[in-house]
Amino acid sequence: MFIIKNGEIFDGTGKPSFKADILIKADTISAIGDFSRVSHSNVIDARGARVLPGFIDVNTGSDHYLTLLTDPFQENFLRQGVTSIIGGQCGSSLAPLITGSLESIRKWADTNTVNLGWRTMGEFLGVLEKKKIGVNFGTLIGHSTIRRALVGHVERDLTHKEIILFKHLIQQGMSEGALGFSTGLGYAHGRGVSYNEIKSLAEVLKETGGVYATHLRDEHSGIVAAVEETLTLARETNVPTLINHFRPFRGFETEYTESLRLLEAVNSTFSVWFNSYPSSGSLVPIYTLLPEWAKKGSLEDMQRFLTHPEICSRIEKEFQAIRGGDIRIIQSLHAPYLIGKTLGDFVRGRGESIAAGLVKLMQTTGLRAIVLYKNCNRDLAIQSLMSPKALVASNAPSFPSETEFENEDDHGVFPNYLNLMEYLRYMPFEKAVERITKIPADLFGLSGRGVLRENNRADLVIMRERAVSDVFINGAHAVEAGRVLPVYAGEILRMKN
Repeated sequence: MFIIKNGEIFDGTGKPSFKADILIKADTISAIGDFSRVSHSNVIDARGARVLPGFIDVNTGSDHYLTLLTDPFQENFLRQGVTSIIGGQCGSSLAPLITGSLESIRKWADTNTVNLGWRTMGEFLGVLEKKKIGVNFGTLIGHSTIRRALVGHVERDLTHKEIILFKHLIQQGMSEGALGFSTGLGYAHGRGVSYNEIKSLAEVLKETGGVYATHLRDEHSGIVAAVEETLTLARETNVPTLINHFRPFRGFETEYTESLRLLEAVNSTFSVWFNSYPSSGSLVPIYTLLPEWAKKGSLEDMQRFLTHPEICSRIEKEFQAIRGGDIRIIQSLHAPYLIGKTLGDFVRGRGESIAAGLVKLMQTTGLRAIVLYKNCNRDLAIQSLMSPKALVASNAPSFPSETEFENEDDHGVFPNYLNLMEYLRYMPFEKAVERITKIPADLFGLSGRGVLRENNRADLVIMRERAVSDVFINGAHAVEAGRVLPVYAGEILRMKN
């Protein structure tokens, strides 16, 4: 049992705060009230502190980068108050695996580091439960994961029989606990997929429940058309829809602002949201920096492109706007000595231009690297979080502590978001809290979470002086006075059918 006394409670509903004590028994908020006369050895004095529901990160990459399995504690999320994360985004999930292959995530991670002990969604979630994890985890079903298993790298429409099988696999995955279905229409294997295919598959969610989440087909000059396509799908299917990492890329701010207006004009008859984060950096596989015309076929096909001098010369011409400090190598499977270096560091002493150096970096890493690319208008990204359609997501994994992950917002996306919204007076603090607690919990059907209420799960965050001090996850004290405790108290978040 724990008692949190004298705290200013922001319960997640968007209502103004109030002073009260919270009693935690086992994994549950047992009571909220005045326990000033109750004595117990496990008492936390939250005088002068804010007590909030645990934060929910609606778009994380810990499954894509396999750190959910190789580093299951997920310390970086706990340190910033995140108690629940949602994976399976952008068309790639760790289940179901028809052929037993993790090919759809190899742009992010070395799939040889994991011994697969599952095929179905139910088996995968069962493996995680046995393994034990540090945060609550739920996943969507990835479109690319299933599609690649059905047709490989061939770019063609699915047959009628393949669509029927695909729908069955989504239905089965949902019945086994998946929270929805996702697409990665901006990636090489999703860009050419027809609207009718996506609509047909997303319609399964009308029967099973769940969220449709998408990586837009175009996030640059064609972002308006991509948003219109997504809004049409949401309107025609009436399925709750989430646009992932909806970000204002440099040079395309006008198009972004126009597409944001389209989203905000949506009426309340259907549910559409987007997620973003307050930073200029994007964590991306290095191959995604290639021009659209060069992102064809498999990873091996793209690697072969880089062996042709004439193609490399053409690619260089499209890299002229990139600066040496814009790109930092975060992960490199085949050249780990590059981790932590900027593109400028890599080029220095080579006598090459930045553009030629980036092509050389792609060749050196075999396109198997992750980079932090400062490609967004940070001020506009922060302003966009004011939108009534905005949710917050890290769009990143929890990396092991020894990994070189230096971001201006490092591992504090959620505290930074709350502090910025309050400091800039963009919205009342209680409304900002609601965006990262109750609203995502409602969107993904996470009953008993997202709100500090009696009989709800005891996922709580205590903030002192604008920083996360303590974190409870399912009643377990996971962060105490800023010190992370070795507690694996995370649970699997399943669709409740």
